[in-house]
Amino acid sequence: MKIKYSKEADIVLIELRDGTPGDSIDLKEGVILHLDKQGLPLEIEILDASKLVTLKEISVMTPVETGK
Repeated sequence: MKIKYSKEADIVLIELRDGTPGDSIDLKEGVILHLDKQGLPLEIEILDASKLVTLKEISVMTPVETGK
C-alpha cells in the first residue's frame, strides 16, 4: 500500500494494490474508489484533501510480525 499526496492538486491517493483502473465509484463527495476490471478495489482518491486532514494526521501502520 502506498499513500501519495499532491500539494498542487490537493489530492491524497491511497494505492491498495497494483492494477489498471477500469471503473470508479463516488463514495461521497470528493472521495472516489477506483476499481479494476474485475470490480476489485485498487485505490482511494480524496479530493480537496487539505480541507479534511493535515499531513501531520496521516499515519501508516505496518503489520506486526507474528514469527510464523
